[in-house]
Amino acid sequence: MNPSTLDHPEPAAPTSLGHRAAIPARGRPSPAPRTAAPRVALLALGGVCMLAGLDAALVALGVWAPVTALYLPDVHGMVMVLGFMGTLIALERAQALRQAWAYLAPALLACGGIALALGAHLLGQLLLIQGCVLFALVYLALWRRAPLPLVAVQVLSTIPALLAALLWLSVDVAALLPLLEAFLLLTIAAERAELAQLSLGPRAAPRLVALASWLVLAASASLLWPAVGTRAFGLGMVAVAVWLLRDDVVRRMIRTDGLRRYNAAALLAGYVWLIVAGLVWLVGGVPASDGLYDVAVHAVFLGFGMSMIMAHAPLIFPAVLGRPLPYRPSMWLPLGLLHGGLLLRVLGDAFGRGLPWQIGSVVTVVSLLVFAATAFASAVRA
Repeated sequence: MNPSTLDHPEPAAPTSLGHRAAIPARGRPSPAPRTAAPRVALLALGGVCMLAGLDAALVALGVWAPVTALYLPDVHGMVMVLGFMGTLIALERAQALRQAWAYLAPALLACGGIALALGAHLLGQLLLIQGCVLFALVYLALWRRAPLPLVAVQVLSTIPALLAALLWLSVDVAALLPLLEAFLLLTIAAERAELAQLSLGPRAAPRLVALASWLVLAASASLLWPAVGTRAFGLGMVAVAVWLLRDDVVRRMIRTDGLRRYNAAALLAGYVWLIVAGLVWLVGGVPASDGLYDVAVHAVFLGFGMSMIMAHAPLIFPAVLGRPLPYRPSMWLPLGLLHGGLLLRVLGDAFGRGLPWQIGSVVTVVSLLVFAATAFASAVRA
């Protein structure tokens, strides 16, 4: 870890990517693809999942959508979380491992999301399960190379993802929400803990291991004892968010400029939304209304998860794309649309939904499309 990450010109790429640079591979594994084309193809499949998930969101909102199949809202969550976000995370992990077989994980997750979007429900479910299994094996291989606590947390994050994919064969996706949120939260928290080790202090790793264990147990308990498990999960979520908000280096970076300020703003906004979602779980337990459920879902996956993707895109995507993705001021536009639209959506939830909720929801959809276009344009111009 380079100390300059904390105070210097630009944030370094996540050190989890650096497992491949600092730690020699054992044995003679199959080499990763020599060109970026296969990785770009997998990234494109993840993009297809995002487009399908956004289309499903528009159908659920009751507004115009390119495809209006009535089953799409039922698969929206899994397409976005495991199909889209899961593919991005698994692709970055496969690139860190640099073994050809590891790329099967993002391929299966992306194909599972696409199959769901095409109406092949059972096939999509089975592909997601297989993708999660391979994803866990990728993390285990990384842990064998570097048996460190923060890598162990990343291994742990695959347990709720795999459990959610398996249980979705017979359980409604609403009951699996804590598992899906635990997967995303632990993955990102481990990345941030690696990036800001010096700022978070020597106790960051054991603290995160303890919090990760709590979250996985609480998310699992929510299946058997919903009232208790969801509140315990909310407590753990708030604890992680407050810890990162207090100790992460981004509190200093927000006072700088350029990429550092953009990165810090996206991260800080994500932490705030994580606290909002945690309080919904902690105070209310199982959401008692559609409005509370909507906040519990989208404060995490949009306010926290998508904000983290936007924050780290200039840092992580170059390793996947094989070309730079430089920061540009235009990247503030999708970030502002995301959080502005989400705020309007949450206010709409508080006042009985209606037009403000619908407008805010559409703005968040637009923000992701603008982000994809902005990132593509930045990479092409580079």
